[in-house]
Amino acid sequence: MSIPRAKSQTRRKQPAYALIKSALAKHIRAGDVPPGTVLSESAIATLFGSSRSPVRQAFEQLEHIGLVRRFDGRGVIAGKRKVDPRRVPITPEMFGLTDGPVEAVRSDAWDTLYYKLEREIIYRSLFGRFRVSELALARHFRVGRTVARNLLLRAQAIGILEKGAKAHWYVVPLDEDRLRDIFEVRATLEPLLLKSAAARIPTALLDRMAERLREGIQFRSRVGVGELDEIEGDLHIRCLGYGINREMIEALKRTHCAFVIGKHIQVALTAPQIDSFMDEHLVIIEALRARDGDTAAATLRRHIEWSHSKVAGWIAEFRAVNVISRVPYMA
Repeated sequence: MSIPRAKSQTRRKQPAYALIKSALAKHIRAGDVPPGTVLSESAIATLFGSSRSPVRQAFEQLEHIGLVRRFDGRGVIAGKRKVDPRRVPITPEMFGLTDGPVEAVRSDAWDTLYYKLEREIIYRSLFGRFRVSELALARHFRVGRTVARNLLLRAQAIGILEKGAKAHWYVVPLDEDRLRDIFEVRATLEPLLLKSAAARIPTALLDRMAERLREGIQFRSRVGVGELDEIEGDLHIRCLGYGINREMIEALKRTHCAFVIGKHIQVALTAPQIDSFMDEHLVIIEALRARDGDTAAATLRRHIEWSHSKVAGWIAEFRAVNVISRVPYMA
């Protein structure tokens, strides 16, 4: 059979202020923006590549729901708690915009397009190396070259796409050896990082993560692709980000593809299984809430080893029943 097409998740295009509001709300709630941080219209407009008007509207809506508040100075203060204003640098990392201004698209509007691209890359990575055309991708999605390039950069950041000769884009093949290497790196580095992070992760952040996991477990069948990414990122990116060794954090970035492989392969299987990773994550987060770094690290290592076994089985099943189908931007 041909590689399956997932059900469309296309959403109605949203205005810029709604996209900016959504992105700010997500990262304020996640604790990526420290409480008390002063957010100015000009700084946020620059980050999102917009004018100040949609930023002003976004601030008004965020104030209405209590995620920011006004003060005597210019702009707004992030967070619900009444804390003194903190004038710290507003960085792209606070909002997941590590590739620079992206016209407010990175946060929400282009997520649907990105997940479609990510899915096609993952599927084809199981069958070898393919070239991806930036121009053909832009035409296929009916977007500009800048947007297409940002989508490709996002895929490159998690290690599923790379640039080869003459700056051409290529799918990184995923065979058994690479899968083993990825999980070996993770099983070695992630527990060490988590142990060093255990006493440094804010309690309020861990509480929010635990709440998100319980909700995800309760409504497992309704959790979308984007929400799964957020839940995976809570433990494997945000918690580990509090680790002491920055070189380990950098080394792990190319292993982030492991989070998305199983997600897409499971959806494609004719009889998908319900993965128990949220239950496993909750055990680890609860150990972190108890400030038990040893237990959290040991449980994380077992979780990664189990994940390797599960993903390897899903890939073998996927390869057995699928063949490559053509997409206009890959050859």
